[in-house]
Amino acid sequence: MNTFKHLAIIFLSIIIISCGSNSANLKNDFLIVTNAEKGNISIDETLKISLENKKNHKFDSITYTLDGNKIKETSELKNSKLGKQVIEATIFLNNEKVITTTAITILNNQTPKVYTYNILNEYPHDITSYTQGIEFFNDTLYESTGQYKESKLRKVDYKTGNILKNINLANEYFGEGLTILNNKIYQLTWQSGTGLIYDVNTFEKQSSFKYGNSKEGWGLCNFNNVIYKSDGTENIWLLDPETLIEEDYIQVYTNKGKIVGINEMEWIDGKIYANRYQKDGVAIINPKNGGVFGVIDFSPLKKLVTQHDGLDVLNGIAYNPKTKTIFVTGKRWDKIFEVEIIE
Repeated sequence: MNTFKHLAIIFLSIIIISCGSNSANLKNDFLIVTNAEKGNISIDETLKISLENKKNHKFDSITYTLDGNKIKETSELKNSKLGKQVIEATIFLNNEKVITTTAITILNNQTPKVYTYNILNEYPHDITSYTQGIEFFNDTLYESTGQYKESKLRKVDYKTGNILKNINLANEYFGEGLTILNNKIYQLTWQSGTGLIYDVNTFEKQSSFKYGNSKEGWGLCNFNNVIYKSDGTENIWLLDPETLIEEDYIQVYTNKGKIVGINEMEWIDGKIYANRYQKDGVAIINPKNGGVFGVIDFSPLKKLVTQHDGLDVLNGIAYNPKTKTIFVTGKRWDKIFEVEIIE
């Protein structure tokens, strides 16, 4: 009896292994074909999909998904997110389910507009601050600064430059962007994989959180109870403010390709305004699909601050709801500029 059971188990195992191997082999018999030229397609185009059946298998049915959403063989892309997306074909045949995939890159359908600006006011800014993020709350400026053993969280009177409240981060942290939501300050650190949460009034540290797939911390902004996080790549992650779990992401793309180095961010009138690392400009991004509407060239501002050895790039953008104007500064700049954007 024991011998019979042993042989039965071996026989069933062989059947299971064979079925699994068969599915894997069948996968190579199918190829997804699209009209994406060299893998690229514009968001205003119609995606057309077909399946190359290399060995003329007879199959019962086939379904397609794009970025996890079911699509037809001919589908409009206007509501899709930009960037690299996966098309998956699920084929049912002979009691088998075969899955094969291919990737396409969805590009924006417009060239970014180039905007300029007018300077409305100039205010003093701490020249020693390696600015990583700024944000207004109740007409008061909050600032996060970087560098190991120099990183800080500050509350600032922007008109005078006076520091109203300050705490130093632990030496192992390199401070990055910040945002304020539900009376809490969320502050990122760079490569420690840790975000810090404070009470906005007392600066008392309440808790911390770990990053997920984003790995590094760069910039933050928020809108409608969603926190947006950049990590230095083309990705902007959408975080649940309660769990801080990265629930989704968008990829920042123009009509030509991806835009990397997304850094400090601010939500302004339904769009994300983002500094790009080592660039003296700001990208204006569609938060629904990642498309770049425009670019603001702030490069002349760097010449208007005190020139010194530690002077670094533009970084820091904040919208003041009271004045309805935008404020920008940079790393170790001695000025913060209040500006209006001109098309």
